[in-house]
Amino acid sequence: MGTSVPTAPDATANLADVFPSCLVALGAADDAWLRATGREARITLRPARSAIVVLVDGLGAGALAARAGHARWLAAGKKRLRSGFPTTTAAALSTLTTGRSPGTHGVVGYSGWNPDTERVMNLLSGWDDEVPAGWFLASTLFSEAPALGVDPVVVGPARYRSSGMTANVLGGARYAPADSIAQRVDAALAETAAGRSLVYLYVPELDSIGHKHGWESDRWTAALELLDGELARLEQRAAADVGIVVTADHGVLDVPEHQNVAIDPLLLTDVVGVAGDPRCRQFTVAPGTDVRSLVGQFRARYGKKAYVASRDEAIAAGWFGAVSDEVVPRIGDVVLVARGSWAFNDDRALRAGESPKRMIGQHGAMTDEETMVPLRLAGAFAQ
Repeated sequence: MGTSVPTAPDATANLADVFPSCLVALGAADDAWLRATGREARITLRPARSAIVVLVDGLGAGALAARAGHARWLAAGKKRLRSGFPTTTAAALSTLTTGRSPGTHGVVGYSGWNPDTERVMNLLSGWDDEVPAGWFLASTLFSEAPALGVDPVVVGPARYRSSGMTANVLGGARYAPADSIAQRVDAALAETAAGRSLVYLYVPELDSIGHKHGWESDRWTAALELLDGELARLEQRAAADVGIVVTADHGVLDVPEHQNVAIDPLLLTDVVGVAGDPRCRQFTVAPGTDVRSLVGQFRARYGKKAYVASRDEAIAAGWFGAVSDEVVPRIGDVVLVARGSWAFNDDRALRAGESPKRMIGQHGAMTDEETMVPLRLAGAFAQ
């Protein structure tokens, strides 16, 4: 179409490498297993008996660096990891737990198009009533761990224990409910006191605060300080042969109100499904629509504020990683990815005089603030 789009790096470690690298470090997996399963373990870790992987939802490496004085334990790590794309929790956690790309596991955004029902489904909270059985296309590493002699455990808030997303994206692990961060740290310590375990500890607090108040808020900084203290305690209390990895699913940007764009309704005339996040929109169009022309129209209108690609261009550029034939129709015909601090909203459903509700902290796109996350190694994994 004449206008190039950025390519996604395909030779760097990302969230898909975390669990395979831990299994190698535990002596449970080797090169033969990696080749047989088509996974990679590009994070070099020292040997350990058990591993604790802490996933801090919404903690970008840039935000951590800016608040390093409030998180000295976390900031001491200095390493970074590329999260992947889209930088949204549903896709990123699926990549983490399967060791596969979104184009392979099938969760291609916060919400996504179901070509069978011709509807947009919420892929974060919709697993209980919207997402059909069999939608998740990859097995989790939790489900494979027992055959490797490893006990998989998820430590997270009790409210997520019986959710549909937990059953799919975290499937195969035993769930240990713990509501506060301190309680989760205690649970992870208990689960790794003996035996050989792979423990996943989930921290959603920073992301929730960031969405509502912004990562630059005092509340976000206070939550970061609390987390940092608990992670330092985790390292101090963990057995010497337990490795600890701390990372995140994505970073976050604070979007000023004036940079929330209401998408021109005329551009949405032939769009039958609007999926994704405000910073990563995927538009599915009616049959017969001239996609090439529509991409050109979006570029002409928003090209300085966003990258715009057809589905074919996005796949060719590696945005979703390797993409299976079954996943192709789930990706929007037109993909709009915000540059800078812009966000794109579909406000057609607003009533006259109604004020839209916008999040302050947002994510989903390709900026370093969103794609670069911390990689803090501690315990037996310390380097």
